[in-house]
Amino acid sequence: MKLLRTIALDPSDTFVFDAAAEPGEWAVSGAFRFCDQDPATLSGKARAAFRSGFLGVQSWGWSTLVQIVPATEGDCRALIELLAGQLIDRFGAPDPATARTAAEEEVAFVRSLCSHPISSLIAVHRSVRDGEVRETFRRLQLRPGQGHSKAFSFMEAEDDVEPDSNVRLADLSQEPQRR
Repeated sequence: MKLLRTIALDPSDTFVFDAAAEPGEWAVSGAFRFCDQDPATLSGKARAAFRSGFLGVQSWGWSTLVQIVPATEGDCRALIELLAGQLIDRFGAPDPATARTAAEEEVAFVRSLCSHPISSLIAVHRSVRDGEVRETFRRLQLRPGQGHSKAFSFMEAEDDVEPDSNVRLADLSQEPQRR
């Protein structure tokens, strides 16, 4: 079985989001955090979290990237229980049974995102179309011979590209051309 953990390749999440997730904590999509908000009215760090954040379940903070990691059935059960508790404590779920059902659905969705190899990094892009929140996920691959030590050692895999997305991590690492 595979699940998602937050990863921080640099300190940027601490500047981008109001609350950054701790590296290495279990993660879920977290789109449900915006169910009672109009995404069109979000600005600043809240807008950044909506558009590109994964939710760290322990800290309730955001991470730009998550990593696919091996997990046991025990890890999965613990994640469900942790998320259910957070849904009650932080999100106001009406009772433990409802919270557990919602947590199981979130974790099942996370598991569906883990079809790529272990250590793959995943990024999310959220938008609103026709009144519905849409999520697009991209897998980032290491450049040949690179480790996870630097943010710019990755190139984007074109698994599921958002049509209006013009930012490519691979392009950001290139030197500007001199004229």
